[in-house]
Amino acid sequence: MSSKSSIAMAAVVVLAGLSLAPQFAHEAHASGCDANDKIDKSSADMARKAMAKAGYLQIHALKKGCDNFWHGQATRNGVAVRIVLSPHGQIETEGD
Repeated sequence: MSSKSSIAMAAVVVLAGLSLAPQFAHEAHASGCDANDKIDKSSADMARKAMAKAGYLQIHALKKGCDNFWHGQATRNGVAVRIVLSPHGQIETEGD
């Protein structure tokens, strides 16, 4: 392969990467959070474990808000409920 071909190939790879950059930037903000929101490092697995420890079963549909609260659905005492876990570890049921 000639050096001109190598340079041309490198340019194509760089330009392809640049054209994808806006797509990835859009995905990073797809959750609707502002760039200034301080998102903690809690995970869905951590939230699920805390909810299970509090007596909730069949925990699913976990989603993290920009305020670091985890929202989900579960059952407790045989009743389906919507629950929220605060960043401080408090768990409450959400209203309809």
